[in-house]
Amino acid sequence: MKNTSGPAGQGNPWLKGALGEAANAAARTDTFLGARYRRIVKRRGHAKALVAVARSMLVIAWHLINEPDASYQELGADWHCRHLDPARKTRDLVRQLQALGHLVALSPASA
Repeated sequence: MKNTSGPAGQGNPWLKGALGEAANAAARTDTFLGARYRRIVKRRGHAKALVAVARSMLVIAWHLINEPDASYQELGADWHCRHLDPARKTRDLVRQLQALGHLVALSPASA
């Protein structure tokens, strides 16, 4: 089983620096990678979110290099919102409120 917490391995320091700068720039954009940074930074912090975005960029680059007919298609900043399961989100929020000691009774909103 892989442990994902802890320090990163000893890789190429030049690549690490370049990916770090690119991830920092991507974090400020209105793209999928920027949205990924904003989602992760809320729960993990700035440094780990940057490493996650840098890794995503490295995976994208690897696929583009190793698959001759591959092309990059931007998913968009709203990709996570478009692929959200409303039932799962409702269940998770109800569970959080119950854990805080609230009695939750849901009724459908009238449109």
